[in-house]
Amino acid sequence: MAIPNGGLINETNEQYYSGSQRFQFDGSPLVATFDTPLVLGSWDPYSPVYHLNNFKLYTSETGLPETYNEYQGTYSVVDNAIVFDNPSPMPNGWYVVIQLKTLTGGNYGNYDAYGDAVEGNLGEYQYTPLNDVIDAFMTIYVGEHKLIPDVKRTDVIFHAKRGLQEFSYDVLKSVRSQELTVPASLNLAFPQDYVNYTSISYVDAAGVNHPLYPANNMHKAPFQVPLQDEKGKITSDSLGDQLEGTSVSNERWAEANANLLSGNISRSEYNSIIGTLNLNIDAGQRYGGDPQYMQSNGWFNMNERDGSISFSSDMRGKIILLEYISDGLAYNGTDFKVPKMAEEALYAHISHAIISTRMGMPEYIVQRLKRERYAKLRNAKIRLSNIKLSEIVQVMRGKSKWIK
Repeated sequence: MAIPNGGLINETNEQYYSGSQRFQFDGSPLVATFDTPLVLGSWDPYSPVYHLNNFKLYTSETGLPETYNEYQGTYSVVDNAIVFDNPSPMPNGWYVVIQLKTLTGGNYGNYDAYGDAVEGNLGEYQYTPLNDVIDAFMTIYVGEHKLIPDVKRTDVIFHAKRGLQEFSYDVLKSVRSQELTVPASLNLAFPQDYVNYTSISYVDAAGVNHPLYPANNMHKAPFQVPLQDEKGKITSDSLGDQLEGTSVSNERWAEANANLLSGNISRSEYNSIIGTLNLNIDAGQRYGGDPQYMQSNGWFNMNERDGSISFSSDMRGKIILLEYISDGLAYNGTDFKVPKMAEEALYAHISHAIISTRMGMPEYIVQRLKRERYAKLRNAKIRLSNIKLSEIVQVMRGKSKWIK
């Protein structure tokens, strides 16, 4: 959170766009001012934890771009500052660059090789860290002559995190996605921070996404597959625990013919399986098909029992894009950020949550805060829906187009 007389942007253009910060060495620690905190595994390139570093150091006597070489001496990171040995083996007056690492090694000046550390620094201005939201709430909303005279910081943290979770489900933009290849088993595990999916599509040779659809009543993965004896009774082991078998329905689904599932079959195919499909074919026409299955992209099924996604057999070996919702609290603070368009809604949520759980609060105050929370949450939804009038106009240009 910026000071009242200061700005909100602390990084230079070079820091933001290329992930690098330059210094002229004078013997003192190099204080990094990236929005991305420095992470040090080891200064030694041969250490097994060196790969944990999210930055590299480069030095040059003249400061010319082509003269920089990676620094090989010892150093440590303290409070986001790089501290060298005393006395330092590097002469005063030399130029030093902190370069956030890239996928190709983080070479200073290689602006076409941005990796996770640099990319994670981009676009951060649209968010406010959750810690800053909590600090601002404690400063502005809590105190003498205010609606909340006193409250424990731990209570504010709890309600702020719960609010961020609730917002992640239906207000905040879903930014999490994974590009995966469907294996021969046709099953992919849920992502570690998975809560619910928003869309699943497969990527064709041209890079175009084709939406996949849930199997719904066509196929449902069983939650339990108990073993049965010849009389149909469920069997148990020596400890009395139920014995589990393999799912026959899942095995059949994995080998299903996609044309048979969608109804996109010829008369000869239909005649060969007549009696098993409820299709009416006459003179090459098909009647009575279910529109939700009349597509050729493929299907998937959420297997809650195994924590995996099952795909139809025609998806084997294809690349899919999985877009899903997380709760924003999965990774130790790295996701703890609030879109600025929803920041006011989170303040209203925390205020209502604190007041509504206190004894003796007048009901009209609780209801007022509840209405404020609802109104600001609705405003946040509208803002984050990202509706652009020009895009709507472009779509509506086809409203009078004849369909031939």
